Amino acid sequence: MRTRTLLTLVGTVAALSLPAVAPASAADTAVLTTGSAGGAAVAVGDTLTAPLASGTNATLYSSATGTSGVSCASSTFSATVADNPAAPGTATESVSGQTFDSSSCTSNVLGVTGVSSITVDNLPYTTTVASDGTLTVTPASGSTIQTTVKLKTLLGSITCVYQAPSLSGTAANADNSINFTNQQFTKVSGSSLCFSSGYFTAKYAPVTDNGATVYVN
Repeated sequence: MRTRTLLTLVGTVAALSLPAVAPASAADTAVLTTGSAGGAAVAVGDTLTAPLASGTNATLYSSATGTSGVSCASSTFSATVADNPAAPGTATESVSGQTFDSSSCTSNVLGVTGVSSITVDNLPYTTTVASDGTLTVTPASGSTIQTTVKLKTLLGSITCVYQAPSLSGTAANADNSINFTNQQFTKVSGSSLCFSSGYFTAKYAPVTDNGATVYVN
């Protein structure tokens, strides 16, 4: 009788314990959340967007320490979330758009009088965002990250094409930003007025999902 009672008690405890396991996994914090760190998970398929951080410019300079090149006061990006696992982990996004408003762009390169356009080619790119804030942008297999810059000069329009194998950046919760600093591009075509290397720097903030700020966990 005592044996049966003990077995019944053990079975009851086990049965009560099992339901507690499922809610724990359901409550796991995703790598990307909205509203706050540890908030609601960003849904797969949602589109994240961000403008340049207020008061900053996106720049493509001829050297990592110089200030000669192209500067734009208006730029935006958009990316669709492809995977958003539990933290710690790595979320994956597909960058479907990155634009630069040419009317906000200027150049101080000798002989250049203006910027006609800046186009990001070979989209979409894949972006991974890790829980520690590390961000990596890579092109599709067999492709490359590419930017085409069309400049106005005293002798007419020129086209400068720059490429990079990948880009590295960081995501920060303090201002819901992503940052790229001195990411090097190499000129693959263009006139002598196109600098041989371009170093890209930009800070996009805030990153939002349908208006709600996005955090990395």
